[in-house]
Amino acid sequence: MNPPAPAPLLDVTCQRCGGGFECGVNAGHCDCFGIRLTDALRAELAARYDRCLCLRCLRELVAASTTPS
Repeated sequence: MNPPAPAPLLDVTCQRCGGGFECGVNAGHCDCFGIRLTDALRAELAARYDRCLCLRCLRELVAASTTPS
């Protein structure tokens, strides 16, 4: 018997920039799994967005949250 086929990647649109990207969360690994968010930033993003953001936007937000004012 063959193993089940991996779940397909999802073609989604970033809520922040409107750009398209492929989300692999249903496939068990998405590139965003490697992004480390602070608890404060995670809460802010959860309050502002209800869907995935692209890696570029996540990286920009992480960088902005760690840059001293």
